[in-house]
Amino acid sequence: MPPAKQPAAPFTALDFQLVLLRRMADHNPDRVDDARRTLGVSLAQMREANKRWQAMLRSPRARTAAARYRSVLGAPESATARRIGDLDCEAWRWPVPLWPDLRFEVLVAADGAVWNEWLVRAPGAAGPALRTVEDLVPWSCTVDEAARAFAPARPLEGTAPTRWGLSFTAPDRTGHRHEVAAEFTWGLLQRRC
Repeated sequence: MPPAKQPAAPFTALDFQLVLLRRMADHNPDRVDDARRTLGVSLAQMREANKRWQAMLRSPRARTAAARYRSVLGAPESATARRIGDLDCEAWRWPVPLWPDLRFEVLVAADGAVWNEWLVRAPGAAGPALRTVEDLVPWSCTVDEAARAFAPARPLEGTAPTRWGLSFTAPDRTGHRHEVAAEFTWGLLQRRC
């Protein structure tokens, strides 16, 4: 008789951080490798976590996105009613140990649909001073911080569902102005062009 199939290990908050890192590795492989080592996991473990996440997303028995986040991350640290235009939603936020000054935020509609999912600055945490293009270093700011600092910023279509872009004009340290295209993954700055 063949051995009984072992149940899959639960998907954890650590696994979820690896999923965030996996998408960021496309732009910042060295930074992601350093973060992965900080978490004490191998490249194979990061790939496996991403593979399991993708399987959860594509499963015929897949949970709703809101239920999936709750099952993986637990109850949110905070849940705040928010109005965006004429639509009401709730912003759920969880701590992300790898980035203690950030929170993973999910905007959930009244029907349970997830409208957005990204990293945002934690309440009370000091954001970066964004004044020049030189201040735009990888992982230094969130998409909303860059949009506010360099308004008016124009959104750019991302290359994947978890990617955003912004286009804006910003000065360098000498005062010369530049057209900048900034790329974000999960809401965190990855690079500027």
